Amino acid sequence: MNACVDYVGTIFYLCHDMVNLFTQRDTASAIFILALVIASGLYISKFKIKGISLGTTWILFMGILLGHLGLRINPTILSFIKDFGLILFVFAIGLQVGPGFFHSFRKDGLPMNMLSLAMVLLAVATTYVIHLVSGENLGIMTGIMSGAVTNTPGLGAAQQTLSEATSASAEISDAASGIASAYAVAYPLGVLGAIAVLLFSKALFRVDLKAEQEKASASDDDEGNAFRLACKVENPALFGKTVQDIVGDENADHLVITRMKRGDKVFFPDFGLPLEEGDKLLIVTDVQHKEKVRIIFGEEYPVDMNEWRPSGTKLITSRLSITKSSITGKSLRKLDIRRKYGVTVARILRAGVDLQADADLILQVGDSLKVVGSEEGIARLAKLVGNEPETLHKPNLVPIFFGIALGVALGMLPIRFPGMPQPLKLGLAGGPLIVAILLGNFGPQLRITTYTALSANLMIREIGISLFMAAVGLGAGKTFVASLAGGGYMWVLYGVFITLIPMTLIALIARYILKMDFFKICGLLAGGTTDPALLSFSEQMFGSGRIAVNYATVYPLTMFLRVVAAQVLIMIML
Repeated sequence: MNACVDYVGTIFYLCHDMVNLFTQRDTASAIFILALVIASGLYISKFKIKGISLGTTWILFMGILLGHLGLRINPTILSFIKDFGLILFVFAIGLQVGPGFFHSFRKDGLPMNMLSLAMVLLAVATTYVIHLVSGENLGIMTGIMSGAVTNTPGLGAAQQTLSEATSASAEISDAASGIASAYAVAYPLGVLGAIAVLLFSKALFRVDLKAEQEKASASDDDEGNAFRLACKVENPALFGKTVQDIVGDENADHLVITRMKRGDKVFFPDFGLPLEEGDKLLIVTDVQHKEKVRIIFGEEYPVDMNEWRPSGTKLITSRLSITKSSITGKSLRKLDIRRKYGVTVARILRAGVDLQADADLILQVGDSLKVVGSEEGIARLAKLVGNEPETLHKPNLVPIFFGIALGVALGMLPIRFPGMPQPLKLGLAGGPLIVAILLGNFGPQLRITTYTALSANLMIREIGISLFMAAVGLGAGKTFVASLAGGGYMWVLYGVFITLIPMTLIALIARYILKMDFFKICGLLAGGTTDPALLSFSEQMFGSGRIAVNYATVYPLTMFLRVVAAQVLIMIML
């Protein structure tokens, strides 16, 4: 009998403790509820409808559902989790896109980034016009805009700006409680509407995917993609000149002589070697400079790689990872790899972006070098750069946390503009994002190693966005249904306008005025909305890797502009 009583008592206290996890607003309860929301949301995100999933946004919806059912977290803890998750998310994004941020403005990236800027401005203008016509709260409209363009950091920036507002008017209070609900309502159709624009554009432009592939390939050539060119030295002005005299500083960035053939001997040319009439050269250049190369050297003839395989020293292609921090901050020109090691650096892979091996490109830990040369020369170069990729698995946390601290400090600095009642602050979204971008881009020049493995960066980002989404959902859940019943159903229509109008106009301009191929338009629209779901859909539907390249070209600037745009709208409301 006593044993039965003890058993019942144990079950009772166990149930009591489980109930406390749902009802007590302490740290254990907060962690339990957050973990439950995140795990269930991520599980649901695995299910796709015709290849489409809302991804981590399901965490937001699950948080709203459980929040509506009465689950609550201590407001102080909830605020900390939300802000800290947002900081981790945007800082990881900044570190990833930083190395390619300024590089993306070069060549054809400039008009694409200008189009993405126009897309952001059109979304802001559409949002503000709807606010004026409908009388809807501008804070609520900012939440709708962030959901309509599927930009979570914009939501975080808007909420952060609202929370720092010194005024406590009823309008601001209403916006603060409803902005996450507005985001959640607009987000699903933001994803579906963007996909609809792509499908509509394909039909309107009468796209033939095979023809577009050929057009894209031709466009890639015009943008400076490297290719091999074989020439015979026939220009008398070159006889007796050395390779260094010809390549020099003027041509170093777009002309690389990878091999030379004199008689039957194939070898890597020394910089001090004089050229002779009839020498054959294997050159790496681009379409923009091919005519210049022909004028300099002479007759071009077809490349047969069997002809360029030497019988003596064997040239090989390899990839080397920069793992020594002493290389960070040094340029290819300063290392003088070709002269010292007889090795040519053909390409540099950084943070998933393939970069041209410009002589003045600053190297950093984590860069992957594609090199061509002798086995001995590559082995010597490997010792210089480290080439121990296993050491990259351990991130350098010191600059990361110093960068976060600096980003938070920057985000709190007031920036005053004439006509605004309160100064603009970059906040906990904008400040860390800017510092991370600057660290990722300029850190190597300051000998600061900011490298994190792509998998580690993704882990930090996913943890951050999951915490943020769960906290936002739980906070919005208690007012979500009431907001919809009180006229929030119109938010869906507003979101559709904000999604469709800017994307459609930009697609038309890109196609009919700038004559862009369809794959470039897909990347532009996906990157211009910072929408990974749209990127995934377009790659699966149209099967081109060029879409991701164009997505990466406009993503960094667009992410920054979306965050700032959300803050500006909130400041106008204040």
